[in-house]
Amino acid sequence: MMNITARTETFRMIVDILSTLVEEARFNFEDDKLVVRVVDPSHVAMIQMEVDSAAFESYEVTESVLGLELSKISKLVQLAGAGDLIVINYNDSVGKVEFQVGEIERTIRPLDRQNMQEPKVPELDTDISVSLSGAKFARALKAADQVGDLVTFSIDQTRFSVNVTGESDAVNVSYDAGELQELNCDSPVKSQYSLQYLLPLAKRIESTVDKVTARFGENYPLRLEFEFADGGANVVYFLAPRVEGDA
Repeated sequence: MMNITARTETFRMIVDILSTLVEEARFNFEDDKLVVRVVDPSHVAMIQMEVDSAAFESYEVTESVLGLELSKISKLVQLAGAGDLIVINYNDSVGKVEFQVGEIERTIRPLDRQNMQEPKVPELDTDISVSLSGAKFARALKAADQVGDLVTFSIDQTRFSVNVTGESDAVNVSYDAGELQELNCDSPVKSQYSLQYLLPLAKRIESTVDKVTARFGENYPLRLEFEFADGGANVVYFLAPRVEGDA
């Protein structure tokens, strides 16, 4: 059994972030929180999301696991008007999820969750990190996208830089320590990542996330951390590096 009421902006953010990697997701509605873990088909990027029950307007759940097609939910959320709440009901005996947005009622049959993989969270060990606003993070990646598909993150004790060097052009965006919320680095490192994965995420958090923390090392996986819904929702985004010799 499940009966949840959510603010439109909260549920939209949940769906939009997951949609940057996958078309469907396994939603684990636990007693006190929603947990979702997804990995893209190429196993290059992964999202772990936890949304505390307090982030919802109401949350009455007997543990349920539902496989849902994100595009269907996204289209419904787009119809929400100002101030509308999203009401979600599910009953095992019926086997369908009922969504209500304002005067709109929509019934969706869950997907077969047995065929939906739930990835393990990787254990990454690095003390190097930088924190900045979602707006600054998105601005840097948008600039990088004008030149190439692969972006290099560089960090030292005083600065964090995002740069791309193409065949004829180059772009570099640098933030000194004083322009950042946090900077932790003992020695200079850099690593390269695909904008194909980073840019869609950056655009979705540009105006909604006050703080993004990036953790990485020399040619090392990237770990991005941020919150939304007034701190009630936590997202960790993992991205494999692109190293020399990768196709």
